[in-house]
Amino acid sequence: MAVSELLRKEQDGSLSFGNHELNEKAKLEDFKYGGNLMKVKTYKPMTKLEKNGMLAYESVPGTSVYRFNETDKGVSFEVEGDEDAQITVGLQEEVEYEVVVGGVSAGKMKTGMGGKLSFNVELSGTPVEVKIQRD
Repeated sequence: MAVSELLRKEQDGSLSFGNHELNEKAKLEDFKYGGNLMKVKTYKPMTKLEKNGMLAYESVPGTSVYRFNETDKGVSFEVEGDEDAQITVGLQEEVEYEVVVGGVSAGKMKTGMGGKLSFNVELSGTPVEVKIQRD
């Protein structure tokens, strides 16, 4: 159940984006959200969300993401795809986060100088909840 409009703001204030079912690359730029400019590029091989030109989310292969919510403590979202994906999120630099995938802790991971955190998610067509939080 991909996001047909590529990027949308939900009633709860979160974002949903990406369409892992597209064979051809599609993008949407200059989407205003919370005082920021968002850009999404998505198709089967890759989904990428940028906030003000900086990486917010990327998956290989492409995914559909629902209720993406950023706070000062981390991010949470549901992700859906046809096959396992490597996900990279942009967070604060040099901070340790706990990653919880499908209700199971994947452990604590520390971001580097660029603030990027990468992990794998097993996907099989149904959405999986992901929470990445710092203490």
